[in-house]
Amino acid sequence: MADLAPGVVTLFGGSGFIGSQAVRALARRGWRIRIAVRNPVQAIEVQPQGDPGQIQFMRCDVTSADDVAAAVRGSHAVVNLVGVLHDGGGKRGFKSAHVEAARAIAQASRAAGVERVVQISAIGADANSPSAYARTKGEAENQIRAVYPDAVILRPSLVFGAADGFLNRFAEMATMAPALPLIGGGATKFQPVYVGDVAESVARAVIQGDAAGRTFELGGPDVFTFREVLELVRRETGRDRLLLPIPFPIARLMGAVLETVRFVGLTPPLTRDQVVMLQSDNVVASDAATLSDLGVVYPTGMEAIAPSYLYRYRDGGQFAVSPVR
Repeated sequence: MADLAPGVVTLFGGSGFIGSQAVRALARRGWRIRIAVRNPVQAIEVQPQGDPGQIQFMRCDVTSADDVAAAVRGSHAVVNLVGVLHDGGGKRGFKSAHVEAARAIAQASRAAGVERVVQISAIGADANSPSAYARTKGEAENQIRAVYPDAVILRPSLVFGAADGFLNRFAEMATMAPALPLIGGGATKFQPVYVGDVAESVARAVIQGDAAGRTFELGGPDVFTFREVLELVRRETGRDRLLLPIPFPIARLMGAVLETVRFVGLTPPLTRDQVVMLQSDNVVASDAATLSDLGVVYPTGMEAIAPSYLYRYRDGGQFAVSPVR
């Protein structure tokens, strides 16, 4: 299949952590970008990522077939970045945000004659997974492929960067708590991938003809255990907190209790489903197509980037003494 020439690309969820970086990567290549989001006003900070007039915002509820159809009209490519990390129920639930949104986007894209669809999934996505997150991500892939067999699916591992929700969460916790939770003893493995490399992969997946119909697992150059990730957080924040091992059964009980904060509009710091996910390694499979197959041959390591934003959690912030390496 031939490479796709620059045209109009619609990004669902294009104002988020990965999406905002993908907008920049596509804008550099001359694409006209339509960002379909629930609240365009909150996405306006993405506007400077392109030239004047290059980026358009459209209010879109991905659970509305009419909204989705309007968002993809006239598009040459579509990228689905919609995803939630905990099941908030209703329109913010896994089933709605992952499965139903993917189905609506695929069907509307086919009706509009969209040439390329890219689905952002996750390593571990499997329609038979015991984790509701991974299971609905797998079901979403199936929905996309049922309509677009030549869709490109990207499965990143843990994504890091200045606005990430993982390193920042534990770094903030280290400023307040006497200990950091080592769920399951900290043996779970991750292959953290830089958000800039994921964004570059999105742009290449949209354009490259040889990516059609393939699934790529995106991981960085190094594998870390959960313990090693928390040790990096301690080192870069200068917060020498105790790493407290918490067995999986106890962590599940903690998750069940912490999930109740959803009912007062708060985001749970831990859920039972996240504990289930932590029982499996989150690394690129040995036989998977990877970043290098998309042409990203020198991925960025976490230890090269994390210090550039974790410094703000040190006592004294940017004026603190840098940790000894």
